[in-house]
Amino acid sequence: MKIDMKKLHFILLMYAVLAASCSKSNDTKTQEPVDEEKPELPDPPASVADCEKCIILAEQSGPQAAIADVPSKSIIWQWGPQNGVKSGDAKWFTNISEVKVVYNGKYVLVTASGGGVALIRIADKKMMFYAYAGGNTHSAELLPDGNIVSASSTDNYLTLFKVDTLNFPENVYSKRVPIEFGHNVVWDHNNQVLWSAAMNKLKMFTYNFDCEKPNLTLTETYNLPGTEAHDLFPVYGENALWLTNTTNVYKFDITSKTVKKADEVLIQPNIKSITSGPEGFPAIIIKPKTSWWTDEVLDARGNTVFFQSGLKIYKARWVLPNTFSYPENDSIKQCD
Repeated sequence: MKIDMKKLHFILLMYAVLAASCSKSNDTKTQEPVDEEKPELPDPPASVADCEKCIILAEQSGPQAAIADVPSKSIIWQWGPQNGVKSGDAKWFTNISEVKVVYNGKYVLVTASGGGVALIRIADKKMMFYAYAGGNTHSAELLPDGNIVSASSTDNYLTLFKVDTLNFPENVYSKRVPIEFGHNVVWDHNNQVLWSAAMNKLKMFTYNFDCEKPNLTLTETYNLPGTEAHDLFPVYGENALWLTNTTNVYKFDITSKTVKKADEVLIQPNIKSITSGPEGFPAIIIKPKTSWWTDEVLDARGNTVFFQSGLKIYKARWVLPNTFSYPENDSIKQCD
């Protein structure tokens, strides 16, 4: 039988092209990315009172105090100076610098770099009290009788306010107490003293418990490593304080009056805030990405706990009872 070589060559060529095409098609098919189903997030809680794992944020893109639910990755509560602050005073609340949940989780204590200090009821955002401290206010604390003390870094002072929830912000009694690099204040309920870290010193003050004319007296000073002490906050479940500065994170033991490096915190330099909780609530930190802001809250090992693009978070705290500073089931007080 005579073989047509031209036809055979054509058939073999077409077979080779078809085989290559099929092989390429199969390769492409196996290389196509498989869409992984993202885990479905739970619905956010109906209110802050229902939240089981929330973080409160000092957030400066607004400015605002915000509460974020970690499981649903959503912000469920926000406050800004448009809520209860007179229009002429709104500038006091530029750049929210501190947020603390107080009075058994029902109120928020807020300070801002613009000089404002405020106490807000969470349920309805009612302004209970606000006043002007000035001097780049960085932190505030409740005193046992309902008065408030704040810390200001410019001009270096603490400010004590007589809190009258019916008359403010005009004619509010205030008293200034000098302190270097005022960035923090923490009340120690057990020892009935106020702590404040000033540059490279930790200072202990006693309170005069004079409702009408509150004042502080410096009684002890302890040396600290490093300089420019920034955040001071109770270590959950311990008789100790977290302390941050430009280089490290430390723990100050109240009983022994000794300070040591916090080795459980892997990220050490330039931490703006740190707070901890019980099991399931890791220590969380704020480490700036740009200027003094970040868009995420990290745990002590550097894992993301909460993230939202566009946020400018300055400090973050777990929404948890703080029995170091306040008695259990603490309720709002007015100095009288």
